[in-house]
Amino acid sequence: MSEPPEPRQRPLDFRLVARLFGYTIKYRGLRNALTVLVLLRSIQIPALAWGIGAIINGPVASGDTRGLWLAIAAYSAFAIVTEIGFHYRSKLALRLGDLVMHDQRAEVFRHLMRMPMAFYHETKLGRIISRITSDIEAIRVGVQDVFFVTIVQLGQMIVSGILMFLYEPALFLLVAGIGPILWFLTRYFQTRIGENLRSMQESFSRVTSNVAESISGIRVTQGFSREAINASIFRGLVADHSRYNIGAARTTGVFFPLLELNAQLFIALLLVVGGWRAMDQSIAMPVNDLVLFFFLANLFFQPIQVIGNQYNAALTAMAGAERLFSLLDTPPQWSDAEDATVIDRIDGRVEFRSVTFGYAAGDPVLKEVSFIAEPGQTIALVGHTGSGKSSIINLVAKFYLAQRGAVEIDGRDIKTITGDSIHRQMGIVQQHNFLFTGTVRENICLCQPSATDADIEAVCNRLGCLDEIRSIGLGTSVTEQGAGISLGQRQLVCIARAMLADPRILILDEATSAVDTFTERRIQRALGTLLQGRTSFVVAHRLSTIRNADLVLVLDHGRIIESGTHFELLLGGGTYARLYREFLRGE
Repeated sequence: MSEPPEPRQRPLDFRLVARLFGYTIKYRGLRNALTVLVLLRSIQIPALAWGIGAIINGPVASGDTRGLWLAIAAYSAFAIVTEIGFHYRSKLALRLGDLVMHDQRAEVFRHLMRMPMAFYHETKLGRIISRITSDIEAIRVGVQDVFFVTIVQLGQMIVSGILMFLYEPALFLLVAGIGPILWFLTRYFQTRIGENLRSMQESFSRVTSNVAESISGIRVTQGFSREAINASIFRGLVADHSRYNIGAARTTGVFFPLLELNAQLFIALLLVVGGWRAMDQSIAMPVNDLVLFFFLANLFFQPIQVIGNQYNAALTAMAGAERLFSLLDTPPQWSDAEDATVIDRIDGRVEFRSVTFGYAAGDPVLKEVSFIAEPGQTIALVGHTGSGKSSIINLVAKFYLAQRGAVEIDGRDIKTITGDSIHRQMGIVQQHNFLFTGTVRENICLCQPSATDADIEAVCNRLGCLDEIRSIGLGTSVTEQGAGISLGQRQLVCIARAMLADPRILILDEATSAVDTFTERRIQRALGTLLQGRTSFVVAHRLSTIRNADLVLVLDHGRIIESGTHFELLLGGGTYARLYREFLRGE
């Protein structure tokens, strides 16, 4: 299924800026202190330049040695205070940026945990990872650097401009002439730079997605000798990302030198006009004032390059914000109804009433499915791949909701029951169970963190696998997805985890199809204990796992074509009997 396109918004959308700074409200004390320091620095830097001019015009011009030393001491003290303020401004900005980044990542994670399975079915892992890493990192830079550094630079230009106007209004009007040129250059380049930066981040998302997919499927890659092919695909994605990088660098490489060139041309023009005014006897502009004016003019033009760089970072932050808020603003396709209630104890009666369901609109996977599972019964689901077995257990687990019909638990529509109260009383053992990085103990206690080693051993003893769990060791570390222990041991850990949860409804999804015959027998004995007294749904290709089921449902293209016990269906001589004969021949 194709992913939705990336959001496309105009650069420097002030609604996005306001939303970003909404994250600073809870840190208003820190933000306000930072703002004060920023404003002070924007005044202090021009004040230092003015101080140099005042010293030249005062003690230096008059030859006052004592006054010169006093002025130098005052200037040095003021410079030290300025640098101390700069230290704390940088420190507070980094702190604010980290706090905002922390809150955004926590918000994204909470949002991801609320999203239903359909979202993960449609969205690539790399895209999610890039949102929570590179996009939020770009936003952090925007919050802590772009805004406050730009205020410092703009404040420096404004204060310098005011002082220049007070000294030489005529020369200042000449300086002000750079404004329209800067505005034109910015308007011309901002769209091109914004598009390049946005495309660059989108291509990085594709690179991240490919890396995540390649690492997850490394066994398949090496098993089919696709290393060279996958490397070629990755090189293409990296080359695409590099092309956007170069495009952005090429555009900014023209924009920033043009800004700098304009500043230098205006400085040259000021030299001509200022020198003429100083030499013209009718005007007789003091040379000291001309020197001071050039100090201030340098401070006026100096921020142009910095602001240009910050503008570049601002566009990157806006692109990241667009993508982040696009994720956060994506509502779950469904959620618990407002009047959904909690069920503290599920008896385990499950009924499907004319259920029709599909993962995509207009393409039903289940069609008018109806059956009843009484409390404590084992329901076996049999059929070819794609017949709808996994869809039934997805609906029982409330991972998805039916488009038509009703799924009921204990006589209540599943839509009126909170998902958490169902999941707390449900256990799932899959074909390829996921183990988290940690110890065997932590994985078994996933649903019962307070369980003791004695509780774990009691459960394993009931399952008949205590010796195997002891041989592994509860303190044994397992890496991502359970690497470090065998597949059969992984399954036993997952069965023990389900048993410890003491579920009322149990789902076994191909729980023994990927293990050897000896391990399967051991797991079968453990599953036999686990199934006792629980409403269970068993999906299996090996029909030996469902001989003792209370009800066998045979599915074909989303419909139940046969139902009954194992022996009833064998006597009926239909599809199930044919599948069973094929199984026996295979054995």
